[in-house]
Amino acid sequence: MHWYEDDDLWVGFASVMFSARREAEAAELVATSPLLQVAAGTRVLDLACGPGLHVVPLARRGAEVTGVDLSPAMLDRARVACERAGVRARLVRADMREYVDPGAFDLVISMYTSFGYFTDPDDNLRVLRNAFASLAPGGRLLVDVLGKEVLASWVGRPQAVDVEGGTVFMRDTILDDWTRLRTDWTLVRGDTVRRASIVSYLYSAAELRALFEAAGFSDVECFGDFDAAAYDNHARRLIVRGTRAS
Repeated sequence: MHWYEDDDLWVGFASVMFSARREAEAAELVATSPLLQVAAGTRVLDLACGPGLHVVPLARRGAEVTGVDLSPAMLDRARVACERAGVRARLVRADMREYVDPGAFDLVISMYTSFGYFTDPDDNLRVLRNAFASLAPGGRLLVDVLGKEVLASWVGRPQAVDVEGGTVFMRDTILDDWTRLRTDWTLVRGDTVRRASIVSYLYSAAELRALFEAAGFSDVECFGDFDAAAYDNHARRLIVRGTRAS
């Protein structure tokens, strides 16, 4: 079983991945980011939507949101989040390597480094091609990851993050000549210790731009944050946006 198929991982580390701080950040980004502005009726696909951190605020703004995730537990949490917020969204359990809904969306998003899960780079390209096929002409794909250039400034420094009832210790390791990143997590709560490792594919801005173009996207742009700042030495993220011209 690959790490992303393990529901115990998603549930066990949900307090780290999907904290209250991150939930508030997602709502703020949807409200303020020029890259995430949607009009009422905009058809949005959130790939690897998790517990609905972006699904809910996008739906609140009147978007018609579809959330796709492989994890039943995360989709259950997304349903509860939608119910609590009084919004409606379509939630689908599917592998993003397989999910295609031709021409059904105006915007496809992949947030919080949910792109690059697959060891085979052809599978990651397949995800982009599926997104391209699922967009209507003029629609856009937005992918948010940690680019190699950003990672290089801090990767390798152990981190400790306090969570409810415990602490998570994180250590990052670069693999295969800067091709992949392994993040090892250790969650300590009292006498209980839980460990997990996540391995994802790494991209520079130039590499991810080329991948977008290989998938058929045009007008590909790279940004360094959700305020649409340039991707330069001050970048905090690597955000790539491409358009399906026809």
